[in-house]
Amino acid sequence: TAVITGGSSGLGLAMAEAYLRSGARVYITGRKPEQLAAARQELAVHGEVRAVQGDVATPEGVEALRAALASEDRLHVLINNAGITWGSSVEKFPAEAWDSVLSVNVKAPFMLVQAFLAKLQTAATAVDPARVINIGSVYGVTSQVLRAWSYAASKAAIHQLTKVLAAELAPRGIVVNAIAPGFFPSKMTHFMTSNEERMAEMRKTIPLGREGSKADIGALALYLGSRASSYMTGNVIPLDGGVLAKT
Repeated sequence: TAVITGGSSGLGLAMAEAYLRSGARVYITGRKPEQLAAARQELAVHGEVRAVQGDVATPEGVEALRAALASEDRLHVLINNAGITWGSSVEKFPAEAWDSVLSVNVKAPFMLVQAFLAKLQTAATAVDPARVINIGSVYGVTSQVLRAWSYAASKAAIHQLTKVLAAELAPRGIVVNAIAPGFFPSKMTHFMTSNEERMAEMRKTIPLGREGSKADIGALALYLGSRASSYMTGNVIPLDGGVLAKT
């Protein structure tokens, strides 16, 4: 059983498909009912998916997700993928862009770990721990970010939260790791992917010469949820085509 927040589009949708194809029962969340319904229909051909509408950055959203899993006695994988960004010049960047971005990108993952801690512990065994997978970003490491000040800070924060939670939860049989993606097509990057000239320039900054694919993120998310990663915790794994190696 896996929960993937922000599973109605982009990286979340790709990871949900990967888990469904591998036989997991998957719960996805999303804020927009129409988009969530479309994702559920798209994913249903791959396996058992349940869609929960709500904002996981709010107590109400967390409670709605907790209620949806009431019949589950255990949760094997929690993927904290939901995220937002906000771009503006330093001079015009508003205070609300800090509150909203940090709430979704940092506070929500912590609240969800709290909410599902008991189910994660129940799923854990000595040789096969339960998993928390946080989605960070290379922009939490490098300074090459497009004026998304609170987004960059939030991703650095989720990387550090991953490490401190890993240390805390290891004795309880829960491993915590993070993926730090580079450039992937998504709603968040539509302003780039919708313009081929911009994309051509973007690809020049990536040593492997291409953007990430859903197969790339899906495979790494599956690895972190599989027996193969049982001895790993507290890691932040770049998935960036070589961007960090270059910078």
